Amino acid sequence: MINVAINGVCGRMGLRIATLVAEDKDLQLVAALERKGHQCIGKNLSTIISRGHNDITISEELSGSPEVLIDFTSPDSTMNRLKACVDRGVAIVTGTTGLDKKQMGQLKDASQTIPCLFSPNMSVGVNLLFNLAEYVSKILGNETDIEIIESHHRYKKDAPSGTALRLAENICSATDRKMDEVVIYGRKGITDERPQDQICIHSIRSGDIVGEHTVTFCNAGERLELVHKAQTRDSFALGSLRAAKFLAGKPPGYYNMKDALGS
Repeated sequence: MINVAINGVCGRMGLRIATLVAEDKDLQLVAALERKGHQCIGKNLSTIISRGHNDITISEELSGSPEVLIDFTSPDSTMNRLKACVDRGVAIVTGTTGLDKKQMGQLKDASQTIPCLFSPNMSVGVNLLFNLAEYVSKILGNETDIEIIESHHRYKKDAPSGTALRLAENICSATDRKMDEVVIYGRKGITDERPQDQICIHSIRSGDIVGEHTVTFCNAGERLELVHKAQTRDSFALGSLRAAKFLAGKPPGYYNMKDALGS
């Protein structure tokens, strides 16, 4: 049995992860965390979700004896919990997007002390999409126009999505391009002819879209599309549980979902 903590347990992802942990015979929730001042601090988790965790109180501070903390929150919250994990020797699985270069550096620094697994998207399908986009780019990338379209719910705070950025990174790596030279974000006005090596990321924020990503490879007469559509958040939540099981007991290091999936 692996002891886990969940940061942001009352959020959309946190609640779903907590429910799935209750159904998983290999995992046991020992700490449920929320930000300072949250209205649920001090409440029993069983009052928020209907099954399991009757003895877990929602807390502001990391307590108990977790082996792995699962985090899908905000950059500031992630950094706060990262420090606590380093201090207590707890591994961290995080899918928080919007981390800046300094924060990513802090995560990588922490990985010298504890196991850290970061992925902008923990869906198994999306991680296959990363591999497929890289593979196709090696074959077609220098002959086609490449565009990325990502769609999410109206409440998502960062744009473009971390998944779209990772797709662009993989495509650039496969085609020997530099992100800061070829990637743009949307178009407006007189843009002139499209440069051959340009990659444009388009972001849609609308309704309750869980997450959709499309990579298009177009040339004269044909178009190839790679598409992933998340229908529920379970794809991300189940991926995070898989990552937690992988990370438990691992030596300090910086891991990703490719490691967790053995791909």
